Amino acid sequence: MQVRPSKLLILLVLVALAGAVFLLKRQAPEIDADSPLAMPANGEPDHRFHFLSAWQTAEIPRALRFDPPLGSNHGGLVYNAQKFWEMNDKRGGHHTGDDLNGIGGMNTDLGDSVFCTADGRVVYAGEPSPGWGKLVVIAHTAADGRPLHSMYAHLHRIDVAPGALVPRGGKLGTVGTANGYYPAHLHFEMRTSDGVDIGAGYAMFPLNRLDPAATIAGLRNAADDELSPAPLARMLAADGAR
Repeated sequence: MQVRPSKLLILLVLVALAGAVFLLKRQAPEIDADSPLAMPANGEPDHRFHFLSAWQTAEIPRALRFDPPLGSNHGGLVYNAQKFWEMNDKRGGHHTGDDLNGIGGMNTDLGDSVFCTADGRVVYAGEPSPGWGKLVVIAHTAADGRPLHSMYAHLHRIDVAPGALVPRGGKLGTVGTANGYYPAHLHFEMRTSDGVDIGAGYAMFPLNRLDPAATIAGLRNAADDELSPAPLARMLAADGAR
Protein backbone atom coordinates (compact mmCIF):
# COMPACT_ATOMS: atom_id res chain seq x y z
CA MET A 1 0.00 0.00 0.00
CA GLN A 2 1.40 3.44 -0.98
CA VAL A 3 1.80 5.84 1.91
CA ARG A 4 1.22 9.49 1.08
CA PRO A 5 3.01 12.19 3.10
CA SER A 6 0.74 14.12 5.38
CA LYS A 7 -0.18 17.71 4.61
CA LEU A 8 1.57 18.74 7.82
CA LEU A 9 4.86 17.17 6.68
CA ILE A 10 4.65 18.90 3.31
CA LEU A 11 3.95 22.21 5.04
CA LEU A 12 6.96 21.77 7.35
CA VAL A 13 9.26 21.04 4.38
CA LEU A 14 8.05 24.15 2.53
CA VAL A 15 8.55 26.31 5.64
CA ALA A 16 12.09 24.93 6.09
CA LEU A 17 12.97 25.66 2.44
CA ALA A 18 11.58 29.20 2.70
CA GLY A 19 13.63 29.79 5.85
CA ALA A 20 16.82 28.55 4.18
CA VAL A 21 16.30 30.87 1.20
CA PHE A 22 15.65 33.79 3.56
CA LEU A 23 18.85 33.13 5.52
CA LEU A 24 20.96 32.82 2.36
CA LYS A 25 19.65 36.15 1.09
CA ARG A 26 20.36 37.84 4.41
CA GLN A 27 23.92 36.49 4.56
CA ALA A 28 24.81 37.33 0.95
CA PRO A 29 27.34 40.20 1.01
CA GLU A 30 26.41 43.47 -0.60
CA ILE A 31 28.81 44.19 -3.48
CA ASP A 32 29.46 47.84 -4.26
CA ALA A 33 28.79 48.80 -7.88
CA ASP A 34 32.38 50.05 -8.19
CA SER A 35 33.85 46.74 -7.05
CA PRO A 36 35.67 44.52 -9.58
CA LEU A 37 33.30 41.77 -8.36
CA ALA A 38 30.12 43.68 -9.26
CA MET A 39 27.93 42.35 -12.06
CA PRO A 40 27.69 44.40 -15.29
CA ALA A 41 25.16 47.18 -14.76
CA ASN A 42 23.71 47.46 -18.27
CA GLY A 43 23.24 43.82 -19.20
CA GLU A 44 26.41 43.56 -21.28
CA PRO A 45 28.23 40.17 -21.41
CA ASP A 46 30.17 39.39 -18.23
CA HIS A 47 33.85 38.88 -19.08
CA ARG A 48 34.32 36.75 -15.96
CA PHE A 49 32.36 33.91 -17.55
CA HIS A 50 34.25 33.92 -20.84
CA PHE A 51 36.57 30.96 -21.45
CA LEU A 52 38.75 30.72 -24.51
CA SER A 53 37.67 28.33 -27.23
CA ALA A 54 40.04 25.69 -28.57
CA TRP A 55 40.56 27.85 -31.66
CA GLN A 56 41.38 30.96 -29.57
CA THR A 57 43.78 28.93 -27.44
CA ALA A 58 45.56 27.65 -30.55
CA GLU A 59 46.08 31.26 -31.69
CA ILE A 60 48.06 32.19 -28.56
CA PRO A 61 51.77 32.42 -29.46
CA ARG A 62 54.44 30.54 -27.54
CA ALA A 63 56.42 32.93 -25.36
CA LEU A 64 60.09 31.93 -25.20
CA ARG A 65 61.22 34.96 -23.19
CA PHE A 66 59.72 37.35 -20.62
CA ASP A 67 60.82 40.92 -19.78
CA PRO A 68 59.58 43.48 -17.19
CA PRO A 69 56.58 45.57 -18.33
CA LEU A 70 57.76 48.98 -17.16
CA GLY A 71 60.95 51.05 -17.20
CA SER A 72 64.08 50.14 -19.12
CA ASN A 73 64.61 46.78 -20.82
CA HIS A 74 65.74 45.41 -17.44
CA GLY A 75 62.95 47.06 -15.47
CA GLY A 76 65.34 49.80 -14.36
CA LEU A 77 64.15 53.21 -13.08
CA VAL A 78 61.18 51.42 -11.48
CA TYR A 79 60.43 50.39 -7.90
CA ASN A 80 57.80 48.03 -6.50
CA ALA A 81 55.64 50.05 -4.09
CA GLN A 82 53.48 47.11 -2.99
CA LYS A 83 54.76 43.63 -3.70
CA PHE A 84 52.82 40.51 -4.49
CA TRP A 85 50.96 38.93 -1.57
CA GLU A 86 51.79 41.69 0.93
CA MET A 87 48.99 41.94 3.49
CA ASN A 88 47.00 45.17 3.33
CA ASP A 89 44.74 45.37 6.40
CA LYS A 90 43.02 48.50 5.09
CA ARG A 91 42.01 46.69 1.91
CA GLY A 92 41.18 43.46 3.77
CA GLY A 93 43.44 41.03 1.97
CA HIS A 94 46.73 40.19 0.29
CA HIS A 95 47.89 42.14 -2.75
CA THR A 96 47.38 40.06 -5.88
CA GLY A 97 50.10 41.71 -8.00
CA ASP A 98 53.01 44.14 -8.02
CA ASP A 99 52.46 47.92 -7.95
CA LEU A 100 55.19 49.29 -10.21
CA ASN A 101 56.15 52.98 -10.05
CA GLY A 102 58.66 55.27 -11.69
CA ILE A 103 61.42 56.26 -9.27
CA GLY A 104 60.07 59.82 -9.04
CA GLY A 105 57.00 58.59 -7.16
CA MET A 106 53.42 59.91 -7.14
CA ASN A 107 52.29 60.97 -10.63
CA THR A 108 55.73 61.46 -12.18
CA ASP A 109 55.25 58.28 -14.26
CA LEU A 110 51.76 59.26 -15.50
CA GLY A 111 51.66 58.52 -19.23
CA ASP A 112 54.84 56.39 -19.27
CA SER A 113 54.73 53.49 -21.72
CA VAL A 114 53.63 50.04 -20.53
CA PHE A 115 55.15 47.12 -22.45
CA CYS A 116 53.97 43.58 -23.04
CA THR A 117 55.99 41.18 -20.90
CA ALA A 118 56.09 38.43 -23.59
CA ASP A 119 54.67 37.49 -26.96
CA GLY A 120 50.92 37.06 -26.57
CA ARG A 121 47.40 37.79 -27.72
CA VAL A 122 44.99 40.32 -26.18
CA VAL A 123 42.03 38.55 -24.57
CA TYR A 124 40.61 41.60 -22.76
CA ALA A 125 40.98 45.36 -23.21
CA GLY A 126 38.49 47.60 -21.45
CA GLU A 127 37.34 49.10 -18.16
CA PRO A 128 35.76 46.38 -15.98
CA SER A 129 35.09 48.75 -13.05
CA PRO A 130 35.97 52.26 -11.85
CA GLY A 131 38.36 50.77 -9.26
CA TRP A 132 40.34 48.92 -11.93
CA GLY A 133 40.19 51.65 -14.55
CA LYS A 134 41.44 50.74 -18.01
CA LEU A 135 42.87 47.24 -18.06
CA VAL A 136 44.48 44.81 -20.51
CA VAL A 137 44.82 41.01 -20.20
CA ILE A 138 47.22 39.18 -22.52
CA ALA A 139 47.37 35.39 -22.93
CA HIS A 140 50.70 33.62 -23.39
CA THR A 141 51.80 30.02 -23.82
CA ALA A 142 54.97 29.43 -21.82
CA ALA A 143 57.84 27.40 -23.28
CA ASP A 144 56.76 24.47 -21.10
CA GLY A 145 53.19 24.65 -22.45
CA ARG A 146 51.56 26.37 -19.46
CA PRO A 147 48.72 28.82 -20.21
CA LEU A 148 49.71 32.15 -18.63
CA HIS A 149 48.04 35.53 -18.45
CA SER A 150 49.62 38.91 -17.76
CA MET A 151 47.36 41.72 -16.54
CA TYR A 152 48.06 45.48 -16.70
CA ALA A 153 45.69 47.69 -14.71
CA HIS A 154 44.92 51.35 -13.86
CA LEU A 155 46.02 52.44 -17.36
CA HIS A 156 45.64 55.98 -18.63
CA ARG A 157 45.31 54.81 -22.21
CA ILE A 158 44.91 51.45 -24.00
CA ASP A 159 46.77 51.06 -27.30
CA VAL A 160 45.77 47.49 -28.24
CA ALA A 161 42.51 45.84 -29.28
CA PRO A 162 41.03 42.48 -28.26
CA GLY A 163 42.38 39.69 -30.43
CA ALA A 164 45.53 41.56 -31.43
CA LEU A 165 48.95 39.91 -31.38
CA VAL A 166 51.40 41.84 -29.20
CA PRO A 167 55.14 41.09 -29.16
CA ARG A 168 57.38 41.12 -26.12
CA GLY A 169 58.26 44.78 -25.59
CA GLY A 170 55.31 45.97 -27.66
CA LYS A 171 53.55 49.03 -26.25
CA LEU A 172 50.07 48.23 -24.99
CA GLY A 173 49.17 51.41 -23.12
CA THR A 174 50.35 54.05 -20.66
CA VAL A 175 50.56 54.29 -16.86
CA GLY A 176 47.44 55.80 -15.32
CA THR A 177 45.57 56.50 -12.11
CA ALA A 178 42.34 54.51 -12.67
CA ASN A 179 40.62 57.82 -13.40
CA GLY A 180 42.03 59.47 -10.27
CA TYR A 181 41.45 56.60 -7.82
CA TYR A 182 45.18 56.27 -7.03
CA PRO A 183 48.51 57.99 -7.66
CA ALA A 184 49.85 56.85 -11.02
CA HIS A 185 51.27 53.32 -11.08
CA LEU A 186 50.95 50.02 -12.92
CA HIS A 187 49.21 47.16 -11.13
CA PHE A 188 50.78 44.13 -12.81
CA GLU A 189 49.74 40.49 -12.35
CA MET A 190 50.76 37.08 -13.68
CA ARG A 191 48.38 34.12 -13.57
CA THR A 192 47.83 30.61 -14.82
CA SER A 193 44.52 30.75 -16.68
CA ASP A 194 42.59 29.56 -19.70
CA GLY A 195 39.87 32.22 -19.54
CA VAL A 196 39.39 35.91 -18.83
CA ASP A 197 39.76 36.12 -15.06
CA ILE A 198 40.06 39.62 -13.57
CA GLY A 199 38.78 39.36 -9.99
CA ALA A 200 39.86 41.76 -7.25
CA GLY A 201 43.19 43.37 -6.38
CA TYR A 202 43.22 41.92 -2.86
CA ALA A 203 42.33 38.38 -1.77
CA MET A 204 42.74 35.90 1.06
CA PHE A 205 43.80 33.00 -1.21
CA PRO A 206 46.19 33.19 -4.19
CA LEU A 207 44.24 30.72 -6.36
CA ASN A 208 45.76 31.02 -9.86
CA ARG A 209 47.84 34.13 -9.17
CA LEU A 210 51.63 33.97 -9.44
CA ASP A 211 54.41 36.15 -8.05
CA PRO A 212 55.00 38.45 -11.07
CA ALA A 213 58.66 39.25 -10.41
CA ALA A 214 59.60 35.63 -9.68
CA THR A 215 57.64 34.37 -12.69
CA ILE A 216 59.36 36.76 -15.11
CA ALA A 217 62.77 35.96 -13.64
CA GLY A 218 62.12 32.24 -14.01
CA LEU A 219 60.93 32.56 -17.61
CA ARG A 220 63.34 35.23 -18.83
CA ASN A 221 65.46 32.73 -20.80
CA ALA A 222 68.05 35.39 -21.70
CA ALA A 223 71.26 36.83 -20.31
CA ASP A 224 70.95 39.86 -18.07
CA ASP A 225 72.44 42.10 -20.76
CA GLU A 226 70.38 40.65 -23.63
CA LEU A 227 68.29 43.49 -25.11
CA SER A 228 67.29 42.00 -28.46
CA PRO A 229 63.75 42.71 -29.71
CA ALA A 230 61.19 39.94 -30.11
CA PRO A 231 61.15 38.13 -33.48
CA LEU A 232 57.35 38.54 -33.42
CA ALA A 233 57.83 42.33 -33.40
CA ARG A 234 59.94 42.13 -36.55
CA MET A 235 57.38 39.87 -38.23
CA LEU A 236 54.47 42.21 -37.38
CA ALA A 237 56.47 45.23 -38.57
CA ALA A 238 57.28 43.53 -41.87
CA ASP A 239 53.65 42.51 -42.31
CA GLY A 240 52.48 46.08 -41.65
CA ALA A 241 54.93 47.47 -44.21
CA ARG A 242 53.38 45.44 -47.03
